Amino acid sequence: MSDYRRGFESLRQELHEPSLPVEGEWPDWLEGTLIRNGPAQFEVGDEDYNHWFDGHAMLHAFRMRDGTVSYRNRFVRSQSRTEALEQGRIARSEFATDPCMSLFGRVMSVFNPNPTDNASINVARLDDQYVALTATPLPVAFDPETLETAGVVEYDDDVDVDMSTPHPQVEPGTGRMLFHTLSFGRQCQYGVYGTEAEGKTRRPVATLDVDRPSYMHSFGMSERYVILSEWPLVVNPTDLLLRGRPFIENFEWQPERGTRFRVLRKADGAEVATCEAEAAFGFHHVNAFERDGAVVCDVVTYPDASVVEELSLDRLRSDAPSRGSGHLRRYRLPLDGGAAASTLRGEERIELPRIHDGPATGRPYQYVYGVGTRAAGQFTDQLVKTDVPAGTAQTWHEEGTYPGEPVFVAAPDGAREDEGVVLSVVLDPDAQQSFLLVLDAPSFTERARAAVPHPIPFGFHGQFFD
Repeated sequence: MSDYRRGFESLRQELHEPSLPVEGEWPDWLEGTLIRNGPAQFEVGDEDYNHWFDGHAMLHAFRMRDGTVSYRNRFVRSQSRTEALEQGRIARSEFATDPCMSLFGRVMSVFNPNPTDNASINVARLDDQYVALTATPLPVAFDPETLETAGVVEYDDDVDVDMSTPHPQVEPGTGRMLFHTLSFGRQCQYGVYGTEAEGKTRRPVATLDVDRPSYMHSFGMSERYVILSEWPLVVNPTDLLLRGRPFIENFEWQPERGTRFRVLRKADGAEVATCEAEAAFGFHHVNAFERDGAVVCDVVTYPDASVVEELSLDRLRSDAPSRGSGHLRRYRLPLDGGAAASTLRGEERIELPRIHDGPATGRPYQYVYGVGTRAAGQFTDQLVKTDVPAGTAQTWHEEGTYPGEPVFVAAPDGAREDEGVVLSVVLDPDAQQSFLLVLDAPSFTERARAAVPHPIPFGFHGQFFD
């Protein structure tokens, strides 16, 4: 059996391949650029990062023009990376790695923020700039052609927050981009802010005071509402100062709290419902829509937060089985504030979920695409297409290969929700390379692939820009 652990080895090579070898029939309408983001260097000098989420960010661009596929990759030249390379050691605190720091240093790092700008999670278009995103409010701009780093984007406002989701939601029709944020202090606060399609001014949509903030990686959005999922993985903000631990290790799993869904009206920021559910944990919201006096909210969930520790590099590189994916769960959130009801949608494990962004966003929809796990102990060894209302699934699997997040690209003038292709970067450890896979979305079968001359470490998220 091939070893998926190759996907957690560092890649230091940066290259530009103007024409990749293509197998199969490339769709003649498929033109644009897939830009993906993820960690690619997991050690500096003699020091190792602790977690998959900590590695230095690298961008990978697949440009498709006139039947030719080119490839380029470059590290994000963040201050976090620059300082680490100059000092020969880990220089800034990351998600689960904290350089040695005195109590005074920890206090100063919170009250005079010098947070990481290691933007390794996602990419987006913000006004007229392309940006790499992480969980701090420091989007890093880059050139979409060369992938050269242009520096941290300066917003045109005085909003002061400590965390900002790397999964913004874009409203269909308006193009407004919404973020959820978290501010630490004597009174912690969740926030939701929006930037118009043109501009870099964050305007408040809603705020909520909170005593023990929950770790929330993403949020849901329907046509009229924003949904915050308060998983019972929570932090006492004082612990961030005094315990001397990496950021995520200050959060505690308290299942007795259950899960709370906070439903906020976008028009005026009012909290219209708080819905209680059983204890669970999730990284990724899939979609949300309104129906019959309730918000239907689909999320990939786990029974608890132990998956966070399971994604540590020591665990991922060991022989211990890995839970690389969760299950798709549908929550019904009554707008009168009653208890949430939930059901599983399909039997296949799934993670890194994607939908037909735009037409399906915030509306009733049919399909979600993701990575899944076929064999026990393996790491995301198949792609999954789930028919959400039916709870059925189609899968793509190739023995000895490990696919990454699937990105749906709609065919021009497509009438059906799944009319188009699905793109995924797949690791082939035995061949010591990766390839860009093109699946026909309706049949979920291969149409083409383009091989890259090096293995690409497992990444997180990407976007297709036409």
